[in-house]
Amino acid sequence: MAVTLRRGSRRLTFLVLAAGTGFFAMLQSLITPVLPTIQHDLHTSQNTVTWVLTAYLLSASIFTPILGRVGDMVGKGRMLVVSLAALAVGCLLAAVAPSIGVLIAARVVQGIGGAVFPLSFGIIRDEFPAARVSSAVGVISAIIAAGSGVGVVLAGPIVAALDYRWLFWIPMVVVGLTALAAHRFVPESPVRTPGRISWLAAVLLSAGLVALLLPISKATTWGWTSGPVLGLLALAAVLLAGWLVAEVRSRNPLIDMRMMRLPSVWTTNLAALLYGGSMMALFAFLPQFAQTPTVAGYGFGASVTEAGLLMLPMLVTMFLAGVVSGRLEARFSAKAQLVGGAAINAVALALLTVAHDARWQVALTAGLFGVGVGLAFASMANLVVQNVPARQTGVASGMNANIRTIGGAIGAAVVSGIITAHPQTNGLPREAGFTLGFGVLTALALAAMAAALAVPSGRRRRVTEEPAALGVPAGADELVPVPASQ
Repeated sequence: MAVTLRRGSRRLTFLVLAAGTGFFAMLQSLITPVLPTIQHDLHTSQNTVTWVLTAYLLSASIFTPILGRVGDMVGKGRMLVVSLAALAVGCLLAAVAPSIGVLIAARVVQGIGGAVFPLSFGIIRDEFPAARVSSAVGVISAIIAAGSGVGVVLAGPIVAALDYRWLFWIPMVVVGLTALAAHRFVPESPVRTPGRISWLAAVLLSAGLVALLLPISKATTWGWTSGPVLGLLALAAVLLAGWLVAEVRSRNPLIDMRMMRLPSVWTTNLAALLYGGSMMALFAFLPQFAQTPTVAGYGFGASVTEAGLLMLPMLVTMFLAGVVSGRLEARFSAKAQLVGGAAINAVALALLTVAHDARWQVALTAGLFGVGVGLAFASMANLVVQNVPARQTGVASGMNANIRTIGGAIGAAVVSGIITAHPQTNGLPREAGFTLGFGVLTALALAAMAAALAVPSGRRRRVTEEPAALGVPAGADELVPVPASQ
């Protein structure tokens, strides 16, 4: 009877984690197709309305690693409830926002919910049997990947039937119920890491990320060689270097740099950076390509809803590939799946670069791209979870998700600059801009494949470490990488 109840509680835990991560990921892209509608409704400029996306991205980049670390210290279940509650409150503020300033502030609050990613992976490792961890992480990763694109598909029908504010009302209700379910059904973490938060490191990291992402997001307006962009990038370099020094010297680092120096961790994070750049840029600009009026000499003149439907094959294959990834690991290692996913993405993007004249071509390449992303996201999460101690799962997976977010900001900004650099006389982008942009994404996918090939190959074995070193009960086991030659 006890076993039955335990299995049932794991199912409930997993459903709560899936709902939380899925809706946060969905809110990343849900607003993208309706920014012109928000701009008109709130009487603001195109430059200002883009901060609805930028504020969300900056906030998530800052709070993901910080709250992942806090969860490792005070309890992942408790911080999961806090993160989901913040996401729900942010949705409520956004739904009733009377001005663009309030809406941007609401998106900052929503960004706190980014901590659901590292907290969810940590809870899975704490609560699930070792044999099921890879499969569970794979499914959650698939939900995260698919959720990032579901917003593009759902935005059109929701706005057509209601209005854009329902893009916040609906998630508010679901996320609020999910927070209550997390409080009721998700058990508190048995694994804790005692210590303190290094607030100096937190401030330096936050300021450094703002200084980095702000000029990247504004470079197409200010100019890549303008004083503000170059000055902020230089400031970012100084602040992030100061953060690294503070982390190395701290007795309670926000990010354990010894862990981040592990070959399996830094190579996986590099792949995450490159993957984030290619995926988020494609999410942002493939619908824009489809919505381009045919008078431009290309594009399909699609509506928001029609452009979203062209993304549907990508979402389906992305989810299915992520679901089966964990089950494939018995035959194909996480590294092999990461390399294979990157190779599939490179092929898909290369095809899109040379063949985008018909809707079926775009839908086909989008579906192929989804296969690669689904495999890669699940394998990256598993590589991180498998190769760090349980006490560092939250912060390590949080940093991986955070690096993906930063990569998305960089990729989207660079491709935006390429596409809008030389518009036609009617103001529409030239087809050559999209072609070059898709080519750059192909290069990013190839670079991600090179990073994946650099991930060390090896098998895993169980070892028992000193409880004081791990911060776990005596006798607990840890998964550690072992060179294949041993």
